[in-house]
Amino acid sequence: MKADVQEIIVAPMPAAHHGNETYLALVWRRLKRSWTGMAGLVLVCLLMLMTVFAEFFSPVDPKLTGVAFAPPQTISITDQDGKPVWPRTYQVGEGTELDPITFQPIVGPDYANPKDLGFFVKGFSYRLLGLVPMDRHFFGAVDGTPVNFLGTDKFGRDVLSRIFHGSRVSLMIALTVVFIVTVVGTTIGMVSGYFGGRFDIWMQRFVELVLAFPQLPLYLALTSLIPVTAPTNVFLAFVIFVMSALGWAQMSREVRGKTLALARIDYVRAAMAIGATDRRIIFQHIFPNVMSHVIVAVTLAIPNVVLLESFLGFLGFAVKPPLMSWGLMLQDTATYSVIGSYPWILSPVAFVLITVFAFNALGDGLRDAVDPY
Repeated sequence: MKADVQEIIVAPMPAAHHGNETYLALVWRRLKRSWTGMAGLVLVCLLMLMTVFAEFFSPVDPKLTGVAFAPPQTISITDQDGKPVWPRTYQVGEGTELDPITFQPIVGPDYANPKDLGFFVKGFSYRLLGLVPMDRHFFGAVDGTPVNFLGTDKFGRDVLSRIFHGSRVSLMIALTVVFIVTVVGTTIGMVSGYFGGRFDIWMQRFVELVLAFPQLPLYLALTSLIPVTAPTNVFLAFVIFVMSALGWAQMSREVRGKTLALARIDYVRAAMAIGATDRRIIFQHIFPNVMSHVIVAVTLAIPNVVLLESFLGFLGFAVKPPLMSWGLMLQDTATYSVIGSYPWILSPVAFVLITVFAFNALGDGLRDAVDPY
């Protein structure tokens, strides 16, 4: 009995590993406890995959025209007699009868010609990542014919495929603007908060001047300066410049507040005492400590830019054809008669809402994960 007790007493305790975890590991462990944060992370990853591989996920060539305002082709797992079959859809075509309100031919499914659906089917040719020629698509009709899962627009173009391709422009604008805003705002905020004095006073007056501008009228005024005949790339670059020029001030103000507190911490004063350069102190000691705030601010700023681009695109001030974006697609919903007769044209709104929720949920999860550490 004594031997057993002695063995129990001298038995080595299991080593504790939590003390050796890095800062990122601690943040990741807490982020995994937040179901909203993880849901946002999963949705953001799916959005990035959809954006990068838009051609692969698009069942139809987004520039292909067909029947205007064709309704979505529903997926059916039964035939006309109710017997279970492999998932299929039916081609939508114009009938001989006219709609009593719009006087347009009534469009309906053609039950005589079903189309079997499948994954990794052949379709229109494209270049994956602009390099590899391919004709395979994630889902669609087995025979390679067009399938409009979310219907078509006024020119007969597939709405779902245009949403996938439009995500590239919308998210590219958002990511580019937020990148510029983050770099400029973080740098100016750290430099202003660290040096202080007259430089800080004059810089903050300039920041307040930028923040005082009414942004929406200024967006409309500045974007209207570009002539309609300007190249698409020039117009897009100008829109990104305008959004960035008006968005960096808030980030700068937030980073400055964090820097003012960090500049008085002992290790920063110790670095000053041993003769470290201002550049080294700012980027080696202060910058890593404001990164947690910057990362959270970035995840919360991206949905704001997506909403702004969608709103400006709806008004015709963000993107011009032949580019595709979610805001530009929403121009078709400008009249109530179109929304009432063809509600599937509002499909881009769902993707805008999903994007806003994804980044906001990820930002909230990161903020809760970063704060305790």
